[in-house]
Amino acid sequence: MKIAFVGKGGSGKTTLSALFIRHLAAAGCPVIAVDADINQHLGPALGLSDDQAAALPSLGAHLPQIKEYLRGTNPLIGSADEMIKTTPPGRGSRLLRIVEENPVYASCARPIALDEGSVRLLATGAFTEDDLGVACYHSKVGAVELLLNHLVDGRDEYVVTDMTAGSDSFASGLFTRFDLTFLIAEPTRKGISVYRQYKEYARDFGVNLCVVGNKVQGPDDLAFLRREVGDDLLAVFGQSDWVRRLEQGAEPPLHTLEPANRAVLDLLRARADQAHDARDPQRYTRQAVTFHVRNAESWGNAKTGIDLATQVDKDFVLGVDQLDIAHA
Repeated sequence: MKIAFVGKGGSGKTTLSALFIRHLAAAGCPVIAVDADINQHLGPALGLSDDQAAALPSLGAHLPQIKEYLRGTNPLIGSADEMIKTTPPGRGSRLLRIVEENPVYASCARPIALDEGSVRLLATGAFTEDDLGVACYHSKVGAVELLLNHLVDGRDEYVVTDMTAGSDSFASGLFTRFDLTFLIAEPTRKGISVYRQYKEYARDFGVNLCVVGNKVQGPDDLAFLRREVGDDLLAVFGQSDWVRRLEQGAEPPLHTLEPANRAVLDLLRARADQAHDARDPQRYTRQAVTFHVRNAESWGNAKTGIDLATQVDKDFVLGVDQLDIAHA
């Protein structure tokens, strides 16, 4: 399952994505955690020190290596230099599994031992002063889009991505690369405005969107969310002393999380597992091609000097039937 956490800055999306990652790991599930936020806080939320988080390898810095590996023997792609963030896989491309060892994970992923279980963490890399005036943050998250385009995953395997705040995710096709998107919303006008933007942008792409209320302090807050979000409201995460201790630098055991909040995590996993049955490999592949062609026409062809639409393998569909041949 490919799962995204989105929301406005300060909504608690990183905290809740980290909690969900811990919850899955505690259940023994294979998990790859991806920090795709412009503010790289997922590592510390999973227990890394600031120095350890700063030392994480950057996906963006390894993009040429990633492209070369994923290209494989695909005859439609002449070289790694001809690949862009939306390049779709085809016959001969190397596909990634969540449970495997490969050069991409060896260079870019770092294992994190939790109090219950462990995960692999990938990070896009922080936006630095060197990027100012010459790059946009979407060029960094392009590596995540490329990886998800080449990833085959099965039930009870999870990629959980902490996305950049607000509606910036819609600047690329990355928002379509997930089976389920959890939008973390505070009971405020600003929190609801981000939900409405997501709802509007995602409508034409079949994005599976669920809202998780956060920082809800009473019945009035809950009534506000129900009124503004309606049936999209899946659950409400309550005030948590456990989270406060975590944010203060402690490492409380996950099993001491408040029962009501642990139940919310159970509900999130149940909804994610339901989404697995609704997966549509044809649509997933078609959307990847759509955004690739758009990028090719808007800037990719000019940058590479070739017609990138010729990279599309029209007979290839990324689907679960490739789980057993992903290493080929």
